[in-house]
Amino acid sequence: MQNKMTHRKAVMLMICAATLWSIAGVFTRHLEVARNFEVTFWRSFFAAVFIAGVMLRQYKWAFIPRLKLLGKIGFLSGCMWATMYSCFMIALTMTTVANTSIMESLTPLFTAFLAWMILRQHIPARTWWAIAAAGLGMCWMFAGSLTEVDSRGLTGMLIALGIPFASSINVIILKKGGHAVDLVPAVFVGGSLSALIMLPLAWPFQTSLHDIAILAILGFFQLGLPCMLMVKASNSLSAPEIALLSLLEVLLAPIWAWLGAGEVPAQSSIIGGAIVLTALVFNELADMRKD
Repeated sequence: MQNKMTHRKAVMLMICAATLWSIAGVFTRHLEVARNFEVTFWRSFFAAVFIAGVMLRQYKWAFIPRLKLLGKIGFLSGCMWATMYSCFMIALTMTTVANTSIMESLTPLFTAFLAWMILRQHIPARTWWAIAAAGLGMCWMFAGSLTEVDSRGLTGMLIALGIPFASSINVIILKKGGHAVDLVPAVFVGGSLSALIMLPLAWPFQTSLHDIAILAILGFFQLGLPCMLMVKASNSLSAPEIALLSLLEVLLAPIWAWLGAGEVPAQSSIIGGAIVLTALVFNELADMRKD
């Protein structure tokens, strides 16, 4: 019974994480002057500050030794976080949000393949079907944006491929090393590395105090907190399940943009979102019946 409760709590943590990730779009619609690289810098910086604050409160000055205990696997996880943070914003400067999101939707497929190849994890047929259905729904959601792509847009989409690659590798790291090492500090490493990488691109700063406040909210509650929740949930969920539940981010983002910024979602977004949601619910219900 404890396993079931642990699994359900982990699912709820991932739902909370994906919901928090999804608020990025609606908040950035209210930025005044911050540029893309500045958005990435300040969001990553505040995420690192948030994680450092949480760990200092929890471990006091033992926070520094905890960073040392990360070892190679923890540093690699931090590099994957930094890659995801950075590739996302760089891709957005070169191609559309829709095209970037299409690349992100490849994460469950990559994760399932790596889980099967590296973790030797058996992937149930229902999960493969759920991944395929979710992929179909994602393509449907953004089909309208897949028009003619110029060379710059194509380069942006290739850079965006770094997101599912890094995300899937990070999930495998969490599953393989998360039981032996506390990988929450790796989120701090990721935010710090991303901020350092973006600093020369963001300089000179033009951000207003209004934008700083919004980016602080994003760093704390849209990046730092949900990434911590994902690390906590990873011990009780399979790798493909983590990747599938993460797709809720892309499903919810247009809804918040509609409610908070007046961006009415297209019909294709509604239909595609329904397909994604159905795939996620089907996968979770099937898992509950199995247990």
